[in-house]
Amino acid sequence: MNENTKKAVKNGITFGTCLAMVISYTSWNSVGWAIFHGLLSWLYVIYFVVTY
Repeated sequence: MNENTKKAVKNGITFGTCLAMVISYTSWNSVGWAIFHGLLSWLYVIYFVVTY
């Protein structure tokens, strides 16, 4: 992989983690759930969009 591809993948993973944590915290008001959903990253974001 070239350097730009690696950077894009890393930024996408980081953004997905942050987005999942923010969605989780605003929905559940729990730091524990936010950390757990941050680990799930884009899986939780997609789940949230589909179900809500």
